[in-house]
Amino acid sequence: MHILTILVAILAILLPKPLSKGSEMIVRHKAYTLSYNKSRNTPNWVAWTLTANHTDGPVPRASKFLADPLIPRAYRVEYYDYKESGYDRGHMCPAADNKWNAQAMKECFYMSNMCPQDPALNSGSWASLEKACRQWAKTEGKIYIVCGPVYKNRKHERIGVSHVVEVPDGFFKAVLSLRKGHEKAIAFYYANNSKKQPYRHACTAVDNIEALTGLDLFADLDDKLEARLERRCNINDWK
Repeated sequence: MHILTILVAILAILLPKPLSKGSEMIVRHKAYTLSYNKSRNTPNWVAWTLTANHTDGPVPRASKFLADPLIPRAYRVEYYDYKESGYDRGHMCPAADNKWNAQAMKECFYMSNMCPQDPALNSGSWASLEKACRQWAKTEGKIYIVCGPVYKNRKHERIGVSHVVEVPDGFFKAVLSLRKGHEKAIAFYYANNSKKQPYRHACTAVDNIEALTGLDLFADLDDKLEARLERRCNINDWK
């Protein structure tokens, strides 16, 4: 295996390549790193590593959404900015991935980790994929995850009380395993609506998500390995 790939495999988090255009502020928390978009007041992406040991834990789910103290005040979305919008405060890095540590749980409820998400999607198809990822982390030992909103080339609905927050058209999630001899990647796209979207139907290649978003999601991988993994989409690889 290429030496860079070996080094990447031991890193805590694999981050996408910096944006070539658009608003980006990198914010690091205990369990995840995000790229914050100050024009939309949502993340461009959120990235974290999920290990088998972090798929459960003793910390109860937090009950309070908080403004992220690391975001400049002018762009610091508050919990009430989503009030009466019809949208959930949809976690990108989910609460159930952070039960292993109290600080991690608190920080995953920062509003910088949220996007306006259809309630049925949030509690249904999106939650089902989150649960599947935790099972894959147990099987693989460790997985790398990047997810975020998708904004297509049109005007978007806006919500907010003190801050304007743009509503995404959809959401992506990309998952990577570097388990030696079993390296693999897969991605998913969900429209931001109430239709049932089983993850087996939502799956696609990482290459397709990168074409849709303009992001380079696993940029630090060896180029040959990246090309091989990111063009493949087979949900059966993840049983």
